[in-house]
Amino acid sequence: MKLYSRGQLIFFSVLSVLIAGTAVLGARYAAGRAAPVPGETAPGGSPVSGERDSGQNVRSYPAADIQPYSADERENITVYEQYNEAVVNITTEIVAINWFLEPVPQNGGSGSGSIIDTRGYVLTNYHVIEKAYKVFINLFDGSQMEGTVVGTDPENDLAVVQFTPPRGITLKTIPYGDSSLVKVGQKVLAIGNPFALERTLTVGIVSGLGRPIQISRQNIVRDMIQTDASINPGNSGGPLLDAQGRMIGINTMIYSPSGGSVGIGFAVPVNTAKRVVAELIEHGKVRRGWIDATVVQLFPALVQYAKLPVSEGLLISRTRRNGLAERAGLRQGQEPVRYGSSVIYLGGDILTMADGMKIATLTDLYSALEDNKPGEQVEVEVLRGGRSVKLRVTLADREEVLNQ
Repeated sequence: MKLYSRGQLIFFSVLSVLIAGTAVLGARYAAGRAAPVPGETAPGGSPVSGERDSGQNVRSYPAADIQPYSADERENITVYEQYNEAVVNITTEIVAINWFLEPVPQNGGSGSGSIIDTRGYVLTNYHVIEKAYKVFINLFDGSQMEGTVVGTDPENDLAVVQFTPPRGITLKTIPYGDSSLVKVGQKVLAIGNPFALERTLTVGIVSGLGRPIQISRQNIVRDMIQTDASINPGNSGGPLLDAQGRMIGINTMIYSPSGGSVGIGFAVPVNTAKRVVAELIEHGKVRRGWIDATVVQLFPALVQYAKLPVSEGLLISRTRRNGLAERAGLRQGQEPVRYGSSVIYLGGDILTMADGMKIATLTDLYSALEDNKPGEQVEVEVLRGGRSVKLRVTLADREEVLNQ
């Protein structure tokens, strides 16, 4: 028997462990080289990728099966790449009065707009260019041109601005969609310039339809589209698009206690814009129909004094002699009473319905006749002697009636 010292035993033990470890590593290396790994080429020449299963084993499959973006992401990317260059940034200058009562130019507001015609016509919100002394259009390539306001429609918060396209540039435009086909839950995309961050894309859904939103003391925009796509200051006037990149709305306002987006935004339906844009370009304004009569909105003191049977509606105080309203059968008041500096004639019809819409206030009448032209006929309902009477009235030009 051969005896070994303590030192020799330790040496041979360590040597044995090293030899065994080297053998195991060599076997694993050989196995790894035999199987394709992610990013390498398989024997057939196809690149492969893989993932670990629950047992930490690698499952390999062709990299062609892996898409870098989901279908939804590709849809967003496609819409943005096709149409972001058709969205412009609008900045304005206004005239202010300094301490010496002198007019001085001053930076105004800013917003967004959609190029709708290769001749340089841009659709935006009226409040973006309201009171503007100068309007500047900033394109995707950084170039800036001065624009001209060609038409405004304050009642729908819409305006059309035109600029001269730079030479050698063919403008991209955003096609119209059909807002009557929009559904709650449908995906929408908004492109705009929030806080001057140009051509920003946000995505959301249609949260509601048919929202009546009051935009001024006497104007209500009907059928507004509500969306949770993030809209912030600077988005106003930009397009709200469907998944195919068609404009279904014009982003107009947000509801927000803080002033920032909280997921409640509103857009003017594009069908409203399609109805007025041609007239804005041709005439600079929208001609609307009106009942050629002097109407007075009912108020508590008048209801109590005249002992009226209703507390809401519009009193027909006077009609024009042989005018359209008189010929339609509307009856004016006969008993004059003074209220402040005005004279109201009592005893006439009380207008309660127009063109299928209930009329409680003067604002309701503006809203009901917003889409009617002079010469068109509308059905109205009036209260006369305690009973309801329906009549068909031919509309006059509103501007002419109200300027009389």
